[in-house]
Amino acid sequence: MIDVGWMIFAIVLLSSVSIWFVRRGTEQQAFQDEEYAARSKETDEILKALNFVKESLHDLSRNHLDDYGLSEEEYKRKRNQRAELRQALKGCISGDLRDKLFVKNYITHVLESGYPLSSGMINRMIPFDEREKLSVQDRFEILLYLYKQRHGNKALSVMIEEYQLDSPKLDEASEGDLRYEIDEEEINHIFFMEYRELDEKEKLDLIVQRIYQMYKGFSVVDEIRDQWIDGVSGGVSGSDYTGSDAAVQQVLEHGPEEGHGLEDSKERNFDSVWIFYKGKSIRLSFLSFGSEGELKRVCQNIYKYNLPGQLSEASAYKVNEMKDGSRVVVVRPPFAESWAFFVRKFDIGSASLEQLIKGEGAETVISLLQFLMKGGRITAVTGSQGAGKTTLLMAMIKYIYGSYTLRIQEMSFELHLRRLYPKRNILTFRETDHISGQQGLDLQKKTDGAVNILGEVATDEVAAWMIQMSQVASLFTVFTHHAKTFADLIHSLRNSLLKAGLFRDELTAEKQVVRAIHFDVHLRHNMDGTRYIERITECVPVSVQSDRWGQSAQYEARDIVVYTDGKYKVQDAISALTWQEMKKEMVPVDAIRFDRFLADHWGEQLGA
Repeated sequence: MIDVGWMIFAIVLLSSVSIWFVRRGTEQQAFQDEEYAARSKETDEILKALNFVKESLHDLSRNHLDDYGLSEEEYKRKRNQRAELRQALKGCISGDLRDKLFVKNYITHVLESGYPLSSGMINRMIPFDEREKLSVQDRFEILLYLYKQRHGNKALSVMIEEYQLDSPKLDEASEGDLRYEIDEEEINHIFFMEYRELDEKEKLDLIVQRIYQMYKGFSVVDEIRDQWIDGVSGGVSGSDYTGSDAAVQQVLEHGPEEGHGLEDSKERNFDSVWIFYKGKSIRLSFLSFGSEGELKRVCQNIYKYNLPGQLSEASAYKVNEMKDGSRVVVVRPPFAESWAFFVRKFDIGSASLEQLIKGEGAETVISLLQFLMKGGRITAVTGSQGAGKTTLLMAMIKYIYGSYTLRIQEMSFELHLRRLYPKRNILTFRETDHISGQQGLDLQKKTDGAVNILGEVATDEVAAWMIQMSQVASLFTVFTHHAKTFADLIHSLRNSLLKAGLFRDELTAEKQVVRAIHFDVHLRHNMDGTRYIERITECVPVSVQSDRWGQSAQYEARDIVVYTDGKYKVQDAISALTWQEMKKEMVPVDAIRFDRFLADHWGEQLGA
């Protein structure tokens, strides 16, 4: 039997621990508030200016114009200005840089016309006149401002390259593991290397940006989001102060006083700012949102372009795009452990094969991909997240013959092919709360589409539909998938056919997949951010090679080009049947070029 005395002791101890955590939670919240106030000490004057700006813009955008006794002409002019301001205040949180600039200009006008902007006041907002008192956030924003004057939206990437800020650091706390981080020490070093005296206009520009990002912008990541990087995220590291098993265990073993301060040493979830740069996730450990409320505010605003619905406990994540084409994902409790957002940017300007594929042998890879599109091959672009699948797909589509109509299905608008190819017949569909990907794909059959592009084959229903569509409903299909190997791609699509109920036998389902998939272009990226095409593989059904393969095999995976030792090297030749089928889809001049290309690289292997 359990000793009653021990039970009473355990209950009392656990009750004491619970009371301690409640008290510590209250103290911790007070500590957070005090620390945020301390961090923001230099912004007391900015907070006053922020409130003045809020009230002024509210009056300008909401007050009834009838109260001013204006003439008809002045009334119309004021009404148009008010409508334009209202639109800009809504649009600036959607990634529209023109609306952002419009609102910032209004803030500047409001401050200059109605706020006491003496030199002393400006220096009380941000201590420009005492560089040693500038916070690391101040210094970073000044640096970014100076670099923007020279490099525009490439400012951050130029700073990273010039000071090698994307070099890995040794993480001694993790037994010698490597990490990517830009820390306060580096920012301080760069600041004193790059800083110059600012004139009054430049100081006001920085004040206005600070007010804007606290009012309508995205806090400390507002200017970062606009930069020429792969993406930015927040709320994806650090503790949420809900306590941990380690803390409980330490209190149980050593008492509340011994456990005191354990949580204080942790990073907070709102101290979490990361950028994605050239395939690397880099933490900006010198930046913080300052409070969970500020992180929450950013999450609640950053996804709202085109009104995608309310983020709530019942609908605790949203996937959307922003005005500039960036993809944004937002999550919140209880679905996620904390509020967090992810902005993924797609560099449309670099969406060309020549920009994306570099190194020895790159010309061969580029030509092969061009011929796959001209030859109407059903092609999968595979690889892990961040490998560059979407950008490569955008570049490959250029080489589909312009006479073909393109129909695109995506989870959210990411490819933006009409921006790249505005004169082509292209229409994109996406999933909504009421229209599934399957329904969107069904509709495509009725829209005169010759080529179907799937931004991502992520569900069994879409995978099954894609296999059927590629066989009967369209000329050919190009899609992306997260498969790690060619065998994984075949098995994943086969299993999707089985789960969708189209087949009951694995062998029959796999035969359908093998007949549908022609090529797999597989991408990889190393820990140092290097991206490359690991292989281009042809799927050859066994019936074509029955003299070489037993009946137990369904297909031969031919690696046409592989990446080895930093070089692209040709390997197996394209099968004779595929060679002839591709030529049938090409115009005569391309068919002649294709023959020459194959002869130059594979010679005697052709037809093997």
